[in-house]
Amino acid sequence: MVLRSKGTEPILNHGVSRSGQVLILLSKSLDAVIIGLVLVGAVTMYRTGWDLRYGMAALVAVIVFLPIAEVTGVYRPWRGETLTRQFFQILFVWSVAFFVLLLSAYAFKTSNFYSRITIGVWLVTTPFFLSGWRVIGKAIFSYLVTRGKNRRDALVWGASGLGDQLARTIEQSPWLGLDLVAHLRDEEVDCLPGNVSERAAKDVSQVERIVRQAQRGEFDILYIALPTTARSKINGIIERLSDSTVSVYMVPDYFTTCLSQGGWSNLEGIPLVSIYDTPFWGVDGWVKRAEDLILASLILLVVAVPMLVIAAAVKSTSPGPVLFRQRRYGIYGREISVRKFRTMHVCEDGKEVPQAGKNDPRVTRLGAFLRRTSLDELPQFINVLLGHMSIVGPRPHAVAHNELYRKQIKGYMLRHKVRPGITGWAQINGWRGETDGLYKMEKRVEYDLWYIRNWSLWLDLKIVFLTLLRGFTGKAAY
Repeated sequence: MVLRSKGTEPILNHGVSRSGQVLILLSKSLDAVIIGLVLVGAVTMYRTGWDLRYGMAALVAVIVFLPIAEVTGVYRPWRGETLTRQFFQILFVWSVAFFVLLLSAYAFKTSNFYSRITIGVWLVTTPFFLSGWRVIGKAIFSYLVTRGKNRRDALVWGASGLGDQLARTIEQSPWLGLDLVAHLRDEEVDCLPGNVSERAAKDVSQVERIVRQAQRGEFDILYIALPTTARSKINGIIERLSDSTVSVYMVPDYFTTCLSQGGWSNLEGIPLVSIYDTPFWGVDGWVKRAEDLILASLILLVVAVPMLVIAAAVKSTSPGPVLFRQRRYGIYGREISVRKFRTMHVCEDGKEVPQAGKNDPRVTRLGAFLRRTSLDELPQFINVLLGHMSIVGPRPHAVAHNELYRKQIKGYMLRHKVRPGITGWAQINGWRGETDGLYKMEKRVEYDLWYIRNWSLWLDLKIVFLTLLRGFTGKAAY
């Protein structure tokens, strides 16, 4: 069971159980077969003539496609996933795999062997076939669920907050295949008014009711959403329910807090629950760094000449250095020096740094244009190559601003569990520019933490794409 906190997806998701692992294996196998069969179909249609080299092309495509699809979340459980999102994920992964295939063909000088029309048809049609079987599978699954197949009766027992959220999720998500039998609140944990002895009596009665219903087979699953302080109560009912066929799931209360990244892990077989953590640990960290290095290198190649022009313009229009360096907090709260094209008559980096406002007299005429279009941020791609920043992540703030807001906003420093970014989820959603009210910074932090909790390579690429569309300009950019 996978649990998500305060994200856009349901908190309940019977994710990668043993049956889920089997489904993932079947999905991967079916994808591999389809990639090969579509190429066979294209070769047959255009009478190209099958050759071992076509077989090698299909094998390379599968070898590249499957691990990238795994990393980007293509094989996540279907519950809560939209078909549109799945299609674009598949389209992206297939495009990367095909690009690698073309590079391989060019490197080994075999590109002239392949029929261009055959390979073109394979390129265009494969994502639709890969998405097609998912559409059919999801339709069959939804049909069976709505017809009462593969449905289970669930009972939620817990305190308010997470228990309420869990019950609402079950009621509002019929595709989960769950029917809510009852939602029982624990009055003792909720500290509801009333006599202590009366609450204790009700508590015993509630436990007895759950046990009797379980033994009579009135529900299939019990979700316990109680805090860890109720350990004795939890252990008691779990022991008594061993005399039934009910499945029992614990919903830890740490999901009621705003976490940077909550999840299950283990240390040499010892189960652990992460409370505050970074998503970029292990393979995900390598993927994120590879993404930064590749994109930053390509972008710097494209903008090298414009940067030279901007540098000359800055130097010729106002006295002072071309680049402005400012101390900001990077990953783990360590100080970094962030580069920007100078846009002001001053270079402020002290204990107090006034934020730039509308019609700020410190901003030069050229600087106003650079700030409005975010072109002043281009030197930060050098910070990305140096490993101080990422292309996508929470925007770094001046040290003076960090010290101010960390005292006023709960969880503020959790945004420094990852490298700061040139653009981010908060920025493309309109939370950029001057924070002349505390609520603006609170919203920015809220969006930053959402990004950290929900990070994926696909989300990064989406943010980059939306930044190109609407992120370089805005009413708050001054």
